[in-house]
Order: sequence, then structure tokens, then C-alpha cells
Amino acid sequence: MTRETIDNILRWLEPTDIETVDLTGGAPEMIPDFRYLVAALKRQATARHIIDRCNLTILLEPGYEDMADFLATHAVEIVASMPCYSPDNVNAQRGDGVFDSSIAALQRLNEVGYGMDPELPLHLVYNPVGPSLPPAQAELEADYKDALKTHFNIVFNRLYTITNMPIARFASYLKQHNKLEEYYALLISHFNPASVEGLMCRDTINVSHDGRVFDCDFNQMLNLPMPYGQTDTPYLWDLNIDALFGHSIKTAHHCFGCTAGAGSSCQGSIA
Repeated sequence: MTRETIDNILRWLEPTDIETVDLTGGAPEMIPDFRYLVAALKRQATARHIIDRCNLTILLEPGYEDMADFLATHAVEIVASMPCYSPDNVNAQRGDGVFDSSIAALQRLNEVGYGMDPELPLHLVYNPVGPSLPPAQAELEADYKDALKTHFNIVFNRLYTITNMPIARFASYLKQHNKLEEYYALLISHFNPASVEGLMCRDTINVSHDGRVFDCDFNQMLNLPMPYGQTDTPYLWDLNIDALFGHSIKTAHHCFGCTAGAGSSCQGSIA
């Protein structure tokens, strides 16, 4: 994301009463002007709550050693990917050595107050390793808290369970193992109408690195732009915020991933 795009977003955001800006990646901290963006958001008239969706390992990379302190100074909420509390499962999903690096990063976050200071929430994210639905969120959270505290003296606030979407790399994995149709059937057979009310696409918009707007992260990955007037893929700064209320949300087959079982959103299970 360039400085020009960041400034355009900031100008559009300034007069709005939008309360939360959720920065995601990859590793959003690697945006060259990440610190500039965070600091500018904090200076705006509306008290913006900022969320950083962190992959943890970035906090140990050269040049990012003080990132934990920066995030704490600006009271940025952290939502961190932690596929499991077992080294074998994490390394199998994200690569050798990732578990140890993630543990070291979580310990660093605890050192600066994350997970303990009410102003510095630290939440973890669980995704199933394979083509299955996540287990019950509350029960798995208790297991995570016990294991991480007992073995590594790590504390955190909440665990979010998020269903794997049958798109991108996960879809390729399913195709290679002839499980794509089976996984779609699983999602559809577990459709839960009670989850629809809490879907993230109903009150959140997704802005790509170049400022284009989508209904959700997954639609961006599939290049399914938000339907807005005559514009195929609108830029944020071309939108009238009032016109967003009540507009149609573009849906496709992958949407069953967010509505299966207990539901899935950027804040974990829904129903």
C-alpha cells in the first residue's frame, strides 16, 4: 500500500464516524508506511480502534524488533494467527520453526502488557488443519489457555475459531486431494441460518492494498468487487458512505464457509 493510497483513505475516513480499522495481510506491519498509518489514525477526531492481524513471526524479523512496543504505545489490538498449541500441527500448517517463533513473539507481547492490560487485548486465531469445521470455540479456548500458560507462561484474552474458506491455496490443496466437492458438501449440509445476522460482510467493508472496495476479504481474493452503481470495482474515496447502507452484498459458493456450523467471522464463531 503506497503513501498516496494511505492518504486517500485517511481523507475519506476523517469525516466519518467509523470506529474500527482492521489491518490485515499477510503481514500488514510490512507496509512501508504502516507506522505512519497507525499514528495518523490515532490523531483523527473520531477515536479509532485499530486492530492488527499479526502473523507473530514478523515481530522477530530484523527491523521489526520494536514493533511490539510501537503497537502497545498506540493501543493497537492484536489478533494473531496460532493454528494450534501443538508444535507439530503449527509447523505442518505454516512451516518448520514457525511454532517456536510464534511462542517467542507471544512472550514478547506479554512482556509489553498484551493479554494482561485491558487496553492491550491479545486474541488468537484457530483454523482447522484440514477439510473440517472448527470445534466449539469456548472449549478450544480453554484448552489453548491451559496449554500455553502451563508450558510457556503465555496469557491471552480470546480465541477465535475461523472456518477455512475453499478458495486460493486451500482450494488448491483440496483439489489435489480430491476433496473440494466433499468439503463444499460439508459446508452446505451444515448451513446455519442463525449465523447470517452476524456475518462480517453486513457491517464491514474490505479495502485492498490499492484502495479498491469489496464486501469481504474472501471476495477480494476472488476478485468479486462490491456492486456499487455503474462502477465494477469502486475505490474507497469514490464512495458515498451513506450509499453503502442497504446495498446488495455479492455472494458466491464460498459464502457457505461463513454460515456453516457455529458460523465464522473476523471475530470467530457467530451462533
